[in-house]
Amino acid sequence: MSGRPARLVAAAVLAAAILAGCGDDGGSAGPSTQAPVAVAPGPARPPTQAANGPLYVDANTRPLAVKLGDPRDPVHQRFRQPPRSGLLFDLDTGEVLWRKDPTRILPIASLTKMMTATLVAERLAPDDKARISKEVLGYSGSGVGVLPRGKRVSVENLLNGLMLVSGNDAAIALALRAAGSQKAFVARMNQRAQELGMSCTHYASPSGIVDAHNHSCASDLAAQARMVLDVPRLAAIVKRRRVRLRFPIKGGRLELYNTNPLLRRGYPGVIGVKTGYTDAAGRCLVAAAQRGGRRLGVVLLHSPDPERHARVLLNRGFRVLAHEGQ
Repeated sequence: MSGRPARLVAAAVLAAAILAGCGDDGGSAGPSTQAPVAVAPGPARPPTQAANGPLYVDANTRPLAVKLGDPRDPVHQRFRQPPRSGLLFDLDTGEVLWRKDPTRILPIASLTKMMTATLVAERLAPDDKARISKEVLGYSGSGVGVLPRGKRVSVENLLNGLMLVSGNDAAIALALRAAGSQKAFVARMNQRAQELGMSCTHYASPSGIVDAHNHSCASDLAAQARMVLDVPRLAAIVKRRRVRLRFPIKGGRLELYNTNPLLRRGYPGVIGVKTGYTDAAGRCLVAAAQRGGRRLGVVLLHSPDPERHARVLLNRGFRVLAHEGQ
């Protein structure tokens, strides 16, 4: 049997997301219809204060914080229509190359899903299954769109749907599987943000569809991006331009395309990370690229043109790094 209908549905969902901005959001606020799942607690993460803001994950890992202390950034870039907030930084050292109001607190739409994916990857194995319940299918905003009610879908496939097409249905399914209810999962998201010292950050849903009380800042999101890319399982997902998955639907296959504009248009060396859009948040982008053994990340909040802004900043940043290496 042909997988063409599933591919058409996924393509239609992606097209609608692109027309909206950067592809986003959704989440059902209804009560969970799935019994709580017993989840073994993760390892304790005693906070150790880093020099420039967010904390170490634990004593054995590098700090996730970007280095905001020195305001003399090597990249000087003005935009006629700038983002409300932004940051260009070295993913490996945390050095900041360019900034615009990096601690300004703003709504973040589906950039929220970086934390959702991180918690899921910590708590659930790739071949664990999540049940597609009525609550999952009650999502709003963007979604994978073809999740079969009553079926069980692998966590890894749902993570692809979460991070590539910004599936709000996938966010709900993963939250229910990991914590038993969306409310419990959001509480864990906020607890983890506190553990990491992300003082700008508060979450209201697993997906980011709820703008009220769902916010962060560029410096916190840079730390979150570094954490996502430090997890090989997630790093492999977010750098995919497209993926074809075995899926319990007619045809047995589902094809998903990434909403990341740099991946869609083949920006050299792009390796992720996540898009976001709601009316309140505007178009948001966290992107990363690698060249010559160096990795740069960029965060853009409420940008009128996130693809162009990201290209300009990354190009300037890599030129600065190349000049430093001469």
